Parts: sequence; structure tokens; C-alpha cells
Amino acid sequence: MLSTRRDLIPPDIADELAKLQDRVPPFPSERVVATLERVYGRPVARVFRSFDQDPVASASVAQVHLAELPDGTPVAVKVLRPDIAATIDKDLALMDMGAWAVERLWSDGKRLRPREVVAEFEKTIHGELDLAREAANCSQLRRNFLHSPLLLIPEVYWDWCSSDVMVMERMAGIPINQFDRLREHNVDIPRLARAGVEIFFTQVFRDGFFHADMHPGNIFVATDAANHGKYIALDFGIMGTLSETDQNYLAQNFLAFFRRDYHRVATAHIESGWVPQDTRPDELESEIRAVCEPIFDRPLKEISLGRVLVQLFKASRRFNVEIQPQLVLLQKTLLNVEGLGRQLDPDLDLWITAKPFLERWMQDQVGWRALSRRLRDEAPFLATVIPQLPRLIYESLSKPPAAASDAIHDLAAAQRARNRWLTVIAALLAALVVALVRQSFSA
Repeated sequence: MLSTRRDLIPPDIADELAKLQDRVPPFPSERVVATLERVYGRPVARVFRSFDQDPVASASVAQVHLAELPDGTPVAVKVLRPDIAATIDKDLALMDMGAWAVERLWSDGKRLRPREVVAEFEKTIHGELDLAREAANCSQLRRNFLHSPLLLIPEVYWDWCSSDVMVMERMAGIPINQFDRLREHNVDIPRLARAGVEIFFTQVFRDGFFHADMHPGNIFVATDAANHGKYIALDFGIMGTLSETDQNYLAQNFLAFFRRDYHRVATAHIESGWVPQDTRPDELESEIRAVCEPIFDRPLKEISLGRVLVQLFKASRRFNVEIQPQLVLLQKTLLNVEGLGRQLDPDLDLWITAKPFLERWMQDQVGWRALSRRLRDEAPFLATVIPQLPRLIYESLSKPPAAASDAIHDLAAAQRARNRWLTVIAALLAALVVALVRQSFSA
């Protein structure tokens, strides 16, 4: 993520971090072949018509080779790096130890919930180690954007996929950070920046399912005549999902931000539980205004994100804002998107680009279209329940009131208990009488 934010770190460090995207030293081709033969149970030459043993990309978890299926279809073959799971488990143990230390030794530790964030990351990274899961993610995203004018997703060839190997359609394009090559192919770069913002918000708010690893190593631009200027997304190991509740609160927050309705931002934070319920909305509103007003109506090149983050962190500390682990991937992706937009078009106004989309989305959520959609989704349930309504109503009316029934039950239980005590007392009295009679006779 940091490699995409050259406004936050020195360029030389960003250059080194960028190598992790697709230029990690590859593992030997012999091990690639061994993995393929283990997965398929036969020699590679009998699986693919051709297979290039030199990788075209090599990242920290897997590397990619070009090949052809038996019918000649060109494909990309992604092979999991051997023994990577053990390496990642060691790294996660170190992260968890560091998170524990932060939580115990720093006053803000519990509020930031570092161990829960690491646990969320652990689930994500373990999901990335299963290429069958990645293939399913790719297939889902392709279905979501099948006829999109903005984004291309490769097709998955399921007959050749497993947990260690993923085979997908071979995609051709230019990496999105190679701006000179994009200009040579007459790609409208400012339009590309706006499209990236729209793609992000579409994934988050329309689908609740988004690509959460949008760095230049995974994003290409098509230059062929049929798809000229479209994004090409690759690497679907890290995907984010959002519940309807999170989607709704996020949309309300974003839209209120774009409209400068800071009071609504404050109340939405309180309603969602992201800040304590006893927080005064007017105080939180004032703090949010102080952070946001200086950055509106400015292009990205004039906004110091580092300064904004420092101000937001101070505000979150003052109001005891808790980190939401389920939103960490979204925050990371938003930083990726904003950094990508900054590189593509420094004059991009993120707010103006996103506001119309969110307004349309909110109308879909609260208007007649939303009502008809929900009725359509509930139709199978309603079709089952509605014919039963007369009988259910009759049964409900025929039953004694719940409160009366409970009262009768409690009264009966009390009566039984009282009868038991009376029996015990009667027995004791009888025993006492017998004892007195015996004593009188003996006297």
C-alpha cells in the first residue's frame, strides 16, 4: 500500500516497496513443474500444449507463467510459492506479538484494537494462499462487471484450477503506472482517473464486494480496439466484503462529507457505534469541520494527506473512536485508489467525481426502486407465508394471552409449592400430637 503513496514516503523507499508488487525473485522452474505435476498427476507436457517456464510476474505469494490449453487457448497460470504458508505464519506471529505490545503498553492501544486488526489480516492472507478461493473471487467479480464499459476481469478455467494452481484467461495491457506508454497509445489519462474512482465506489456500494489489492502490479489498461482504455484487474486473493449496515453508514458518511453536512457525519458515527453513544454531536461536528474544510475544492495535488491523517488521528483519540477491523481493508483500498488517482491526474477532484455516484446510489436505496427490489427479493418468502396468514391469525387469536397463560402457570406452581409445605407441616403436627398422646399415657 505504501508503494502507491509517494506523497507519504521518500521516492527511493517507494521504488523498493514497489518491487514487491511483481518483481520478487522467482522460485526455480523445477519447483513450478513439480507443483503442476503433483496437482495434475501427469507431466506438464500432457496438461498444456505449451508452457513457458520463465515467469512473467513473480510476487510474494505466487508467480505467473504463460501457457496454452490443449485446444490452443492462451492462458496465464498462477502457481503458489512453495512453503509460503510457513513463512507467513511466522510473520503473523510477530505481528500478533507486536499488536499485543501496542495494546498493553500504549494508552491508545485498546482503542485501536491492533490484535483484532491483525486477526482480520490473518483471515485475509490465509484466504490469499488458497488459489481455488482466488479463482472463485475472480469469477464473482467478473460476473459483477461482465458488461462494464470500464473494467475487464479474466475468465477462470475451472478444470485446471486447484488450491495451488489457478488458470485464467490471458490478458494483454499496459501497467497503469507506465504513463508514457499509455499516452503513446492515446489513452485518456484524466478519464482513466475518474473511471478508477467510479469502479471503486461501484464495487463497494453496489456489490459490497471489492478488489482490495489495487496496486499497479495488479492493474493494467487495455489498448486493443475493442476494449481501448478499460481497466484490467488481476490478482483476486485479497477481496473485501461489506454488510448492508456498513454500506449504508459508509454511504451516508461519504455523501454527508461531499455535501459538507458535518452534523450528519457526526450523528452517523454515533448511530453506527463507531464512537461512544454519549458523544456530543455538536463537539464531534466541530472537530470534523476543522479537519475537512481545508481540503474541499482543492485538487489532490494540493492536499497533504499526511497532515489530514494526523488531524484525524488526534480527533479519533479525543472522541475515543474505535478502529473497525471489518473496514480496515476498505480503508487500505481507499488509500490505494486515492494514491492511484493522484498519480494519474493530480488535478482530479475526488469529491466531485464521487458525489453524483453516491447520490444515485442513495436514491436507489431509499426510493421506489429500492422498495420494489426488496419486495422482489422477499417474493419467495411472501409467496409461502401469505396463503398461511388466515390460519396463523386464527391460531394466534385462539391461544390464551401469553401473559395470562404465564400467570396461570406461575399460580399453579405456587399452589403446588404451598400444598407441599402444608403437607409437611401437617405431618409434623401429627407427629407432635402422637408424641404428646404417648407421653400422657405413659404418665
